[in-house]
Amino acid sequence: MNVDTEIRHVTKAGDNIFLELGFDEDEATCLYAESQQYINDTKALKEQLMNEISQWIADNHFKQVEAAQILGVTRPRISDLVNKKVSKFTFDALLNMLNRIGKTVKLAVS
Repeated sequence: MNVDTEIRHVTKAGDNIFLELGFDEDEATCLYAESQQYINDTKALKEQLMNEISQWIADNHFKQVEAAQILGVTRPRISDLVNKKVSKFTFDALLNMLNRIGKTVKLAVS
């Protein structure tokens, strides 16, 4: 069995994917703006959680290896965390790390 892996089209970074999918211009613009807002909100929330963990590391004067052992991750993961590489972390991973250090996260829906 042959699997078709040919790339037929690539959307350039920053282009509106919704236009390329065939949405009319007004709707595509609206959908693109909504998606960008969602991405920005997600990044901001992850950064908040990462800041809490980074502050805990700094407050306790932990080396990355020590923090990694306590948090149950590798040292490179700690490096990614303190360097705010947001795209490398899920909410679950960050919440698990916070839980390991005794910090609770409260979620408010408005």
